Amino acid sequence: MTARQVAGTQTKADLPAHTGDFITELDTAVEAHMEWTRRILRCVLLQSPPDEDMYDPDAHTLCHFGGWFRANRNHFDLLDAPSAARVHTSHQTMHDAIRSICGNVQAGRTEKEASLAAFEQSQSELIGLLAHFKTLILSAATRRDPLTQLPLRYGIESDFILFQKEARRNRTLLYLAIIDIDHFKRVNDTWGHPTGDRVLRHLADTLKRSLRDNEPLYRYGGEEFLWLLKCKSATEARQSARRVLAIVGTTPVPINDNEILRLTVTMGLARVGEQDDLESAIQRADQALYEGKNNGRNRYVIA
Repeated sequence: MTARQVAGTQTKADLPAHTGDFITELDTAVEAHMEWTRRILRCVLLQSPPDEDMYDPDAHTLCHFGGWFRANRNHFDLLDAPSAARVHTSHQTMHDAIRSICGNVQAGRTEKEASLAAFEQSQSELIGLLAHFKTLILSAATRRDPLTQLPLRYGIESDFILFQKEARRNRTLLYLAIIDIDHFKRVNDTWGHPTGDRVLRHLADTLKRSLRDNEPLYRYGGEEFLWLLKCKSATEARQSARRVLAIVGTTPVPINDNEILRLTVTMGLARVGEQDDLESAIQRADQALYEGKNNGRNRYVIA
């Protein structure tokens, strides 16, 4: 799977909500590691006693960068798991090489060129990998809705094709669903747009908690969300749709200390055939959605 495909098939391990803060934390962790290398240089050139953490076999897990990377590893894996594994390896190699270099200096032994080469190579690789991740994080942020933290429509087509192939291979069914908040204009007109934004965030969070990990959810536009549903039968698809309607209807939005707002949604679902393209599936789901709205809302219709 590519990084983009991985991002499209995971909904629980979201990217960091505040990209700017995460980038700042990344830069701070990298700067702390660069300060560590400057301490190493002083130790080697001045032959001053190294700090204890330089000799610890687990130093790569104890340093500032190592602790921060371990705490945020899921975000890196989500973007590019193989490169995240290389970050871990190159970082550990750096620490192992430094431990060897410091040990030789303190013992008065001639430094082996292999240890220095390992340090230089692993440091260069680590810096390059982190630059790669910074680019991925910033790129992913432009494809993510800042309000709901859901992916936007840009990645739907590639994910749709991937899931369609998977359904064909596993002999399962794929449905594309469009979910629309009922009477959303009335919410904005009555309570104002800040409350409307709160409703959108609330519904996105409710849907993410109720859907399975392998069912992507997207902010499709306005008050509409797009859901790719994998199931074994049409009966299971109907059960899933009813479950979503029930959860949304029983999870009200707190407006203030005294008031809550109860939501309902209408869903149009289209079963995706082997030869269907994304456009035709969306068109059929849209038609089903309009049918549901014309027949009273708070329901699902399968095309």
